Amino acid sequence: VQLQASGGGLVQAGGSLRLSCAASGRTFSNYSMGWFRQAAGREREFVSAINKSGSSTYYADSVKGRSTISRDNAKNTVYLQMNSLKPEDTAVYYCARSRRSLFDYRGSSFYPNYDLWGQGTLVTVSS
Repeated sequence: VQLQASGGGLVQAGGSLRLSCAASGRTFSNYSMGWFRQAAGREREFVSAINKSGSSTYYADSVKGRSTISRDNAKNTVYLQMNSLKPEDTAVYYCARSRRSLFDYRGSSFYPNYDLWGQGTLVTVSS
């Protein structure tokens, strides 16, 4: 099973991007999924998470109100729509698969709880 992230790029402040993460394998709908990001010289931080069915989501305060996570289990894909982008959103964005059956904010925002990671996609926001 692999995760393939895409959709990053260079965008001006105030612009939008939609990141995608395609999963191989047949068990995608059995897992909650998350997005994390890592800026140069900084630790990896939580961005957003979505439960198996897509009915429940969490967001970091830094992106809340500007981002929307969604998933299409028929396409084995999770998305992160990011609007009103800021230079501080510049980072490599990673999608990941949760190892936990429980879906709560504390666990979803803790990156060791994810056991499979995509390769990352770079988002650069210019001022």
